[in-house]
Amino acid sequence: MPALLAEDLLNQMIPSLKGSDTTAKAARWLEEFHVSQLPVLAGRRYRGLITENDLADYENPDTQLAELPLRYADAHVQHDQHFYRIMELAIENKIQLVPVLDEHQDYAGVVTVNDALAAFGPVPGPIGQGSILVLTMEERDYSLSQISRYVEENNAKILSAHVVADEHDPYRIRLTLRLNTDNLARITATLERFGYMVSAQFSGTAAVSEDEQERFDGLLRYLSV
Repeated sequence: MPALLAEDLLNQMIPSLKGSDTTAKAARWLEEFHVSQLPVLAGRRYRGLITENDLADYENPDTQLAELPLRYADAHVQHDQHFYRIMELAIENKIQLVPVLDEHQDYAGVVTVNDALAAFGPVPGPIGQGSILVLTMEERDYSLSQISRYVEENNAKILSAHVVADEHDPYRIRLTLRLNTDNLARITATLERFGYMVSAQFSGTAAVSEDEQERFDGLLRYLSV
């Protein structure tokens, strides 16, 4: 199975811009690379994203990007963060690419939503049905057949599964599951009873807040592309 960490999903084809570049160059590159945003750097440090909407506010094509108040300065992930955090940031900020920083906090590249989805694989099922569940556990405790049994005991099925090493502990793994149910309460209770730690979940149940529901619906829209 492919790794689902940010550093494994970097898109080498999408360039970055410098503060000394002009709005005219930014507009040309946005069109040339068929993207709605591009990262802007100060040296090797990530400053923010320049977007098509930002450029519409500046008529002078020679305006340097360093003069612009860039947005999305905090919309980035670490190189060893997981797929679900990339998607969460993309949905929260309504962006199509997420900048990645290396261990020195320097810019390493970007992950696009399409690249992240390609790594996750095709996802069946209509929008509004299903959920994402992320578990962490000791590597020796991993048994997909056992976990699948616990899920199926609660009248659900695993549609896809991906395993990666936990970025914070080399002896633990992170398992991302796509399920065919939008009700995770009984499933998570069962898994936790048998010692599995639920580190993240995206669910379409009515019990979640309006904010969480909107983020989950957005995630499922991405996953259904």
